[in-house]
Amino acid sequence: MTDTRPTPRLRHGRASLAVSFFVQGAVFALLVTRIPALQDRYGVSDGLLPAFLAAVPILAGVGSVGTEHLVKRVRPGLVLRWAQPVVSVALLTAGSGTALWQLALALAVFGLSVGALDASMNMLGVTLQHAYGRSIMLGFHAAYSLGGIGGASLAWAGAHWDVPLPVLYAPLVATLVPVALFASRWYMDRAGQQEKDRKQESPEDEQASAAVSMKLLLPLCLVMSFAYIGDSTVSNWSAKYLEDVLHSSEQLATVPYNVYMVTALLGRTFGDLGVRRFGAVAVVRVGTLLASGGFAVVAAAPGAWVGMLGFTLLGLGLCVLVPQTFAAAGRLFPGASDAAIARLNIFNYVGFLIGSPLVGALGGAWSYRGAMLVPMALVLATLWYARSFAPTPARYGDGHERSRTVDVG
Repeated sequence: MTDTRPTPRLRHGRASLAVSFFVQGAVFALLVTRIPALQDRYGVSDGLLPAFLAAVPILAGVGSVGTEHLVKRVRPGLVLRWAQPVVSVALLTAGSGTALWQLALALAVFGLSVGALDASMNMLGVTLQHAYGRSIMLGFHAAYSLGGIGGASLAWAGAHWDVPLPVLYAPLVATLVPVALFASRWYMDRAGQQEKDRKQESPEDEQASAAVSMKLLLPLCLVMSFAYIGDSTVSNWSAKYLEDVLHSSEQLATVPYNVYMVTALLGRTFGDLGVRRFGAVAVVRVGTLLASGGFAVVAAAPGAWVGMLGFTLLGLGLCVLVPQTFAAAGRLFPGASDAAIARLNIFNYVGFLIGSPLVGALGGAWSYRGAMLVPMALVLATLWYARSFAPTPARYGDGHERSRTVDVG
């Protein structure tokens, strides 16, 4: 990659997109951490709750697919500008209704719009990374983690002091929506950068990057799924595992996920420096080994404190995989990165849908210690696909391939 001095426009675009990632992290955390309160508010049975929860990522996948086609007509920045307020208002609506149909409608809108939001956010992220000429993608996801920590902390405070959901959500939405809309004035879209890229590309390059080959994208799709299977395992089962398997106290059982989020924030904050110094392949390999080692420690832990060490390793390892997978998709399809990211984003939700039920089923039928070895093996499989994160080879007229560093576009 060629390191260039960023212009004020690039710096403003980077800061504004970081705000968007932060807001989304906070909003999503405020939803998922207060699911028990939503269940109580609407009287959703334990049997019906999984259907409501599964509908959100399924519809998010639909929203991501729709965004692939939408951005052919409008800029990703425009999609993000209006999807973000819709997601926030859907959160407030879910927390303010009284009838079951209102919850279903709110979650349906939340799912569709969050798919569009996730896809367009990462489209803008890879565009900015291309323009910067160096790795900055992990920094955006660090902002998301920071927002998630803030949202989860507010949700904990709301639960601790028994704050009604409308009272908790309304002032936050009233604050976050104007902030996101104001920041959206400085989003940097792909149009100008793509025009510059087209002038630099040969006809062969332009033809090769005009479409997304799912065969080439599939390794990155699998890595995305593996990463989110690991992530959903931690978010859904860490507390139960510590309390039921490692016999911790109820209070201590709440700590692993917080530790996981904090270490993910640290890993993402400094991860871009590692990519610039050692390359994406090395960072992905180290992250994979740390994450799979974390699952192994959790599975073998004799007690709660060793188990928390395992979740710490998981946070440090898993945190680099998703941002680097989006970045690799941009490198692989420099002329069609928006379409590649929209399709890749679907596997975020695939992993989320598979992870929690998989561990729960294995834990019930076998053991929760043994169940932790399955996401460990899946995450470890990322090593097989690590070369997909390397600079994209360019094919020249003589039929030979030579290494070329192509940043995301």
